[in-house]
Amino acid sequence: MVDDTNVRTGQCHCGAVRFEATLSDGFNLIRRCTCSYCRMRDAVVVMAGTGGIRILQGEDVLTRYRFNTGSVQHFFCSCCGIYTHHQRRSDNSQYALNVACLDGVSPFDFFEVPVTDGVNHPNDTGKPARRAGIPCFVPAG
Repeated sequence: MVDDTNVRTGQCHCGAVRFEATLSDGFNLIRRCTCSYCRMRDAVVVMAGTGGIRILQGEDVLTRYRFNTGSVQHFFCSCCGIYTHHQRRSDNSQYALNVACLDGVSPFDFFEVPVTDGVNHPNDTGKPARRAGIPCFVPAG
């Protein structure tokens, strides 16, 4: 299981992109999302605040993807295709980091991961963020 250290290093699958991140609240803010993009990439993310991510290597191979409103950027390695992080739509100054890219962390380290209702995003509905559910990972054996 992961520890509570808020400063983490990470990388994409091939190692071309390396970064350092300062987590906003450790692993207390892990989540998944039901929006079309998050649903297809199935990533578990954790939050980093303004200035909370620093690219150490490979900024030149990071590719940006925007969809729907185009208001946020999703970053992935152009060599291996792994999604590393994205700007948060609800607060563009914050980032969500793919926990699978953090050194020594796996999405399977977390028993429960809350899922945010991204299909009905607060920026679209004007309503507060809503939890869609909480899937659990129970190891076999």
